[in-house]
Amino acid sequence: MNRLETLRYFCAAAQTLQFRKAASRLSVSPQVVTRVMAELEAALGEPLFVRSTRQVRLTDFGSRFLPRARQFLLDGEKLFATARQKDDEMAGVVRITVPRLPGNEALLADLLARCADYPDLVIDWRVDEARLNAVENCIDMGVRLGLEPQPLMIVRRIAQTRDLFVAAPQLLARVGLPRDLEDLRRRFPASSLINAETGRSWGWPVNDGLHLTPALPRFASNDPCSELAAALAGRVCALLPDYLCRAPLQEGRLVELFPSLRRASWSLFLYRPQRSMTPARVLAVFDWLTQALRRQYAGRQ
Repeated sequence: MNRLETLRYFCAAAQTLQFRKAASRLSVSPQVVTRVMAELEAALGEPLFVRSTRQVRLTDFGSRFLPRARQFLLDGEKLFATARQKDDEMAGVVRITVPRLPGNEALLADLLARCADYPDLVIDWRVDEARLNAVENCIDMGVRLGLEPQPLMIVRRIAQTRDLFVAAPQLLARVGLPRDLEDLRRRFPASSLINAETGRSWGWPVNDGLHLTPALPRFASNDPCSELAAALAGRVCALLPDYLCRAPLQEGRLVELFPSLRRASWSLFLYRPQRSMTPARVLAVFDWLTQALRRQYAGRQ
């Protein structure tokens, strides 16, 4: 038993001067109180109680020790109360990892606006395509696009997205429209996304039953926004998430290829590790970030 608990037992016994009553208050058996007091006396090297068949009373040493024990317990309660108060006041660091998304600036501005009333709240914002280890990197929450994370995570789905084959009109004017997927794979200059965890290209994962490896790779990046820039420049054909392509397609700066083709669908989700104790500030930021993400992405389905 730790020393704080031992002193709590001692103070209860000293107040009641009846081990049975102290045990009832502590929800333990009288034998436990007797054993703990004997261990405390052995540790201190002094008797705390004088026990007889009719009564229990404090020794002189026990009387001197009692106010010190009570003060120690009071200081301990203040220490824990201060920690709880800091959480309640939203003080401390919240670490967030997000991939590179075109709306990151607006998303962050939305989140920081919600944090404005909490000057002691620190947002640690990591923009990284790699899936950071929540334990090693002390990550409190993360935004991801793709497959849902491993178990022991609390997940909030934000939106669904799918990949589109796109190319700029100037590229199509130069090489023509692809006759089919094999023609696209074999004849068209291609961009592909680099897997941040392996350093190798993903190729073109069209759907769960079809994965293409372009024959003419001409651009690769670990950043989908850079792939979009290469496609808009007329350099390559690319397989890109629909949320990236929506505006350029509407403006005619990109053309969608094979619009009726079944393509992979991915989840945009927010997650946080399951922990036995989650500070109030993390729970609040998790809610705020959920709302900001849904304002930005869920309404665009």
